[in-house]
Amino acid sequence: MHIKRAIERIPGGMMLVPLFIGALCHTFAPDSGKYFGSFTNGLMTGTVPILAVWFFCMGASIKISATGTVLRKSGTLVITKIAVAWIVAAIASRFMPENGVEFGFFAGLSVLALVASMDMTNGGLYASVMEQYGTKEEASAFVLMSLESGPLMTMIILGTAGIASFEPHVFVGAVLPFLIGFGLGNLDPELREFFGKAIKTLIPFFGFALGCTINLTVIAQTGLLGILLGLSVIVVTGIPLMLADKFIGGGDGTAGIAASSSAGAAVATPVLIAEMVPEFKAVAPAATALVATSVIVTSILVPILTAMWSKKMKGRAAKQSVKLETVARIK
Repeated sequence: MHIKRAIERIPGGMMLVPLFIGALCHTFAPDSGKYFGSFTNGLMTGTVPILAVWFFCMGASIKISATGTVLRKSGTLVITKIAVAWIVAAIASRFMPENGVEFGFFAGLSVLALVASMDMTNGGLYASVMEQYGTKEEASAFVLMSLESGPLMTMIILGTAGIASFEPHVFVGAVLPFLIGFGLGNLDPELREFFGKAIKTLIPFFGFALGCTINLTVIAQTGLLGILLGLSVIVVTGIPLMLADKFIGGGDGTAGIAASSSAGAAVATPVLIAEMVPEFKAVAPAATALVATSVIVTSILVPILTAMWSKKMKGRAAKQSVKLETVARIK
């Protein structure tokens, strides 16, 4: 049986399939973890420790050395993505209730859901798409996108936008595993390789543990809204990213579209933020469901849109090249 291949055919499958299985367990047997206890309960309720190890390994996998082109490209995309999420948070907080929308079609939507879906790019998706439609330097730009992973950037956005307050030691605690991993990985390439191998392995485990916190009835209630959220992520972040890629990063906008997705790791952000700031616990379940749907929508549409835009740009470049050659011959 080729189970792994089947799962990988689904966009973000290694994260989303275990998450769905966990959600099934929580929906139809919510006390199964307590019933079995021991290691089974630990696996079903271990979202935070599993993510802590994953965050450490992510830091260890990042090389401090990179070419100027890679840094310019990745820095431009990362800063633009975070800036757009900050602006959205600042605006939404002025009109949206603190506990999110509670009634009507937009029930479940909150500032937390908006920020978590917009402030992280799916680095793996970006790299794979740009390897096909961009340059090697553009594909390597995902190196700094790893810095968006985890709750740190969401914390910074919520804090600086005046939506939530975090004690300094909480910030340190959120980023410390990443920094320690980053330091060790750059001090010893063998450690970087060793810990880096665990990144993909841990994804289905924290996906399952995260799913064990989700009730599928919430996803059913937020399904269409989640689809709209995914579309808004592509539009709201994609347009600024395209402009930044073209006028600052030196590209043609293709990398900007490729970066306009929601990261799979973002699904865990609402729960992690709620662990640190209890007032977000009420909106965390709905926010998690919305972000999960956004991940699926953007994972499907972003590669398609990137391919279409790349084809258009290459066609335009080919026509321009023909025109230049014709002018040169005439002269």
